Amino acid sequence: MYDQECTNNLDLVGRVVATEKCPNTAQSFSFWTNLDSPVGIGTIVKIESDKVHYEHRQDRHYRREVFGIVTEGISYTDLDSPLNDYISSDYEPLSSHFARTERPEIRYYTASVLKMDPEEPVQPVPIGNVYLATDSCVRKSLRMDSYEKTKLPVGLYINGDNQSPVYLDSNFLLGPEAAHLNVTGVSGLATKTSIIEFLLTGISQHYKCDGGIATVLFNVKGYDLLFLDQPAEDLSEAELKMYEKLGIKPEPFRNVKYYAPFKEDGFNLNTHRTNEELVADVNPLSWGLNEIFDHVQVLLNKDDIDAKADAFLSLLKERVINTDKQDQCYCVYEKVKDFNDLEKWFQRVFAQIEGEEEGSEGKTGWKGHATATIRKVYNRLMNIKTRCKGLVTNTSDTHDLPWGNFEDKAIYVVDIANVLPLAQDLVFTRIVEELKTRLEERTLGVDKVIVFVDELNKYASSDSGNSYLKQTLLEISERGRYLGLVLFSAQQFKSQVHKRIVGNCGTSIYGRMDMDELATQGYSVMPASVKAELTVLEKGKLLIRHPHFNQYIFVKFPRPPVLTSQKGAKKFPPAKEKGFEDAMVMHFKRLDPAIKANDVKDAVHGVEPEEVMRAFNETERKGMHKPMEYFKNILRKKPPRNSFVESHSPAAGGTTIDDWLSD
Repeated sequence: MYDQECTNNLDLVGRVVATEKCPNTAQSFSFWTNLDSPVGIGTIVKIESDKVHYEHRQDRHYRREVFGIVTEGISYTDLDSPLNDYISSDYEPLSSHFARTERPEIRYYTASVLKMDPEEPVQPVPIGNVYLATDSCVRKSLRMDSYEKTKLPVGLYINGDNQSPVYLDSNFLLGPEAAHLNVTGVSGLATKTSIIEFLLTGISQHYKCDGGIATVLFNVKGYDLLFLDQPAEDLSEAELKMYEKLGIKPEPFRNVKYYAPFKEDGFNLNTHRTNEELVADVNPLSWGLNEIFDHVQVLLNKDDIDAKADAFLSLLKERVINTDKQDQCYCVYEKVKDFNDLEKWFQRVFAQIEGEEEGSEGKTGWKGHATATIRKVYNRLMNIKTRCKGLVTNTSDTHDLPWGNFEDKAIYVVDIANVLPLAQDLVFTRIVEELKTRLEERTLGVDKVIVFVDELNKYASSDSGNSYLKQTLLEISERGRYLGLVLFSAQQFKSQVHKRIVGNCGTSIYGRMDMDELATQGYSVMPASVKAELTVLEKGKLLIRHPHFNQYIFVKFPRPPVLTSQKGAKKFPPAKEKGFEDAMVMHFKRLDPAIKANDVKDAVHGVEPEEVMRAFNETERKGMHKPMEYFKNILRKKPPRNSFVESHSPAAGGTTIDDWLSD
């Protein structure tokens, strides 16, 4: 007797064959099948050797098992030359239908080895029968049986009616063994955003992390990620069965928080998620001088940051910005905590330079720094609040992500689709740097964070300069997994992304692609038949490379269980831009839905918008228990808002309404 998995329930489809010209190796083998065989490119097969082996140590007999995946296929007959068929058909194509003898035809496939059992010693593939892989065969061939406790569903391997779940190892997707994911494919057809949403659904339902895991998504394209909390409306029966097979509930995300900068007016949110039913979940995102100064290099041109300018910026950081120590030598008479204070400080410095104050060094410099350098830094810094208006505020009142209070399985969507590229770079860099710092200090609230960056071609291009943002992404890809910072990225052209960023991604996913992209050097190791399949790949079907998989694997996944961007935009169209009072009603209802619109409008009427926003920001920080009452108490005095009847009554002016109308 010998130990083996029962082959009675397996579909026998062919036989391994080896010739002198085409021998089998330890990495690949060939086999033939009948014409009606369901074998094709990407099919996983199992080989059982004809010969029975004996193992002395365990005193057992066994047959060698080999699992492989088809990478190439050909078909041919017994013809030596096309001319033979031409002559035998009497020079007429129709004559072949009346031939007395049907020519034999063979299907001949080449497969790459996925796994051998036993794995040692490494030997060429033996001669034996070829069977279609079942669920257990797929699990064993992809080594998924070695990480049952850390598996995350990614899709189904499909061959005919057989659908086998395929799982990724969370230790190699989210760390600590390996980390990071990259998705590439043409726009619209590769379903890059969809697979990210589907994977995050599986992570939220299956991944277990003692310290908790959160996700930060940067929305850079329209409505892409704005409806993650809304359920999909038309999942088919087949898709629901796929979810059941993968053990995932087709439900939207339960804990999603949205953030967006203000528009230039300072009170309307710069996002498409402004529908009355959804806008209450959108939080403002605005930063002051203290928040952005450490990342000011992102906002300055390379020509601006020379050694002299860098030295002056260092002086500002060490002796001026947000320091409690007053230093008359450096014109610091009060704490410089926002752009308004910084403007005053620069004016004092310029007064000294011009000789208007004591301590002047003349017009050539100040404290060893050239006047031209100081004026250049001044112009660039003061211009930031104009170029990033709505995101960067003059005052110290800020709105930010809940640093220190990140929640397990929560998703934080930062919508920057409508802001300028310069502001996008600032948001990326500042949030990622803050995540990195807090994860290192263990002060974030969770131990791991997934960061999703779309359009990686734009932010980390291989042919662009060495930008501050690119260095940040490189830092995540090379060092992030040690901190618990995991990068999920997507782009159309992987060949145009910095090699070290995509090279450090433990898992790669490919959607439909162009031949031009596949012809680049980075895809040279990919089999030609797999490349050809990628050019015609249908939606919902992807190619996966994972550390546990020896070869590329095709899988199919259902549509995400959330509302698509196109349908969401129709169901929840964005509201029109609001006036100041209506915008404040919206902000107050975000704090407390029970607040009445008239109460808000009466409270803010006749008050300068800057004062209203100041009081509101303070209310959001300190008065959340009774926001409307707290707001009214701290709002500076304003003229009372009288009704028309009160302001034009006889008691008020000594005239009647008729007298007023006649006048």
